Amino acid sequence: MTSALVGIVNLQMGNLRSVSNAIDSLGFDHCLVERPADLIAVTHLVLPGVGSFHRAMEHMHSIGMYNPIRDFGASGRPMLGLCLGMQLLGSSGEEGESMAGLGLVPGEVRKLDSASVEPIPHVGWNSVELRGAHPVFRGVRTGVDFYFVHSYYFRPANPDDALGVTDCGEQFVSVAGRENIIGLQFHPEKSQANGLRLLDNFCGWDGRC
Repeated sequence: MTSALVGIVNLQMGNLRSVSNAIDSLGFDHCLVERPADLIAVTHLVLPGVGSFHRAMEHMHSIGMYNPIRDFGASGRPMLGLCLGMQLLGSSGEEGESMAGLGLVPGEVRKLDSASVEPIPHVGWNSVELRGAHPVFRGVRTGVDFYFVHSYYFRPANPDDALGVTDCGEQFVSVAGRENIIGLQFHPEKSQANGLRLLDNFCGWDGRC
């Protein structure tokens, strides 16, 4: 892809400004995605979010974006889920009440174990141990710290979709994906130089691994 247009899905919850500012600082064109027609020209899609799985999915349905986002993911174009956005890629989430997710990366969203992780939410810097090479992590070594804020985590149904893990008293999958889709449980836009490198890599990625 020679000219990227990065769409950022607006679910009315979270870190839109920090994500758009980070992408802008890297020199990539971007736009907010709030209706299906906004996806027509988009080459790369970012699904950000902070908050409740159930509320985010309800809003996605209410603005008619559920199927268009699924179709984008199936199109082969690069797609990135950040924090809650990574969890929304899964099959279902238990936060609030059980609800179906996008099902683009099969798996379940579960709460961190309060007996192992204290306090919850898990907030702060923690390392990501990569389980293999991926174009989005080009130039970023394993074991680097990124910034986390979350109480729930995504557990892929297929272990091959777990691309990186983090230990905060409980080990959880912090990077997941398959084919043209990747999710990061942490916030690259708040993770300084290494986080910006990931976003830069994503915006230049053709969706192939």
